[in-house]
Amino acid sequence: MKSAASPADFPADTGREVAFVGRSNSGKSTAVNLVAGARKLARVSKTPGRTQLLNFFSVGEDRRLVDLPGYGFARVPPEIQARWRKSLEAYLGERASLAGLVVTMDIRRGMTRLDEVLLRWLEPRELPVAVLLTKADKLSRGAAIAQERALARELGSGVKLVRFSALTGDGVGEAQAWIDTWLAGPK
Repeated sequence: MKSAASPADFPADTGREVAFVGRSNSGKSTAVNLVAGARKLARVSKTPGRTQLLNFFSVGEDRRLVDLPGYGFARVPPEIQARWRKSLEAYLGERASLAGLVVTMDIRRGMTRLDEVLLRWLEPRELPVAVLLTKADKLSRGAAIAQERALARELGSGVKLVRFSALTGDGVGEAQAWIDTWLAGPK
């Protein structure tokens, strides 16, 4: 639908949106593609920091998925990181149409300090949050379950959590159900 470098470029703040946010290279764009059921909707790369704009995808009348730039270890100049931070803060802090947030966390890394900061910063907005523990196929089933349980204790009961894998399809149905509910709005 549209890519935006700054808040002035965002589409009209109407309808409902679900945004995907997370550390660089945590699987945000891959998750967008899987839940939307479109292989090449969002550009996917192994290079951290490839998503440099806020990418808005229409998924129905006045309904959007938003792929946000990652935070963390992307090797980009400081001025680009500062621009990303400003756009993300404006989007996450002020966007009225933001109906839910999907946080991607690489299951092998767990919750990072930056993930904690983001979740604490968002608490006043009282947005529904789901955490996708991406790349779950990279761990044995037992290790993945143990990591999921540990993160569930750390995050508390207010956050939805699921193991997620692009390779096996684990967690895709749960993520789609949460997103469909958030995009539908209050009944």
